[in-house]
Amino acid sequence: MTRREVLGAMAAALASASGRLPANRNVKWGLGSNLWNYFPRVPFTDILDVMKDTGFIGLRVTQFPQILTTYGITAAQMEKEASKRGCRIVTISFSPPSHDPARRSKVIADAKAAMNFLKEFGASHLVVFSPNRRDGAAPGGFQAMCECFNEIGSAAREMGFQAGLHNHVGQIVQNPDEVDRCMAMTDPKLFGFSPDTAHLHLAGCDVVATLEKYKRRLILADYKDAKRLPTAKPDTFDRESIFDLGDGEIDFPGCHRVLKSIGFDGWLIVDLDIARQGPRASYERSGAYVISQLDPVYV
Repeated sequence: MTRREVLGAMAAALASASGRLPANRNVKWGLGSNLWNYFPRVPFTDILDVMKDTGFIGLRVTQFPQILTTYGITAAQMEKEASKRGCRIVTISFSPPSHDPARRSKVIADAKAAMNFLKEFGASHLVVFSPNRRDGAAPGGFQAMCECFNEIGSAAREMGFQAGLHNHVGQIVQNPDEVDRCMAMTDPKLFGFSPDTAHLHLAGCDVVATLEKYKRRLILADYKDAKRLPTAKPDTFDRESIFDLGDGEIDFPGCHRVLKSIGFDGWLIVDLDIARQGPRASYERSGAYVISQLDPVYV
């Protein structure tokens, strides 16, 4: 087939998928609350309505615990409104100063507080970001971070949780060698992998190969599409590089085949950083891509 014929076939498949929602059987689909920070403030229930209507029924909470104040909502109200719509709170973006041994005890206390919050929703995963990249320049910072990750993982295990690394451009764990180094320096029995496909791709990783390499440590993942922009600056994340699922350069059917090979039954978070026509439109488009291109591979 020519490229035009391929694109035409994909467009037809996407059109036929309209009106249906992602299956949410083996893999389960969610989104991130952070996207709404780029738009005029709406009630938290508006986010839940988009989730319900588009089939991305799990939420990764960002800016915890400030998000409760931002939206003027309590944890109990959040749980009630989510349950009413068949939605779930599934994890938190946890971004501790893990490179600093002097703050280790507070980091662990904060991790436990985040997991206690999540426990109220029946969640069992903690997504752990590495610190800002400039902090990695300090001598011993990378090793201290990995030691802290192991302690977070140990605390998580005691609470019935799983914790795992979330890679990100502009943070200490960004490039392929840094992902490998962090995985090698953390205990697989304590600390897993919660990758972001877009940030793997933008940092030069082979996304499918990376998922294959660490599939036995995979606890949760961000499925986020991206394009490498010619204007990209080193170690800097540009929201314009992020696209709705299927509009970027990442081989998600290949990623899905990796998930199928291990019988993955966890959450995939389409944590968009930009929605050019608004959140609902982007999640409708992403959902249509899931239905037409990914559900047939592995649901």
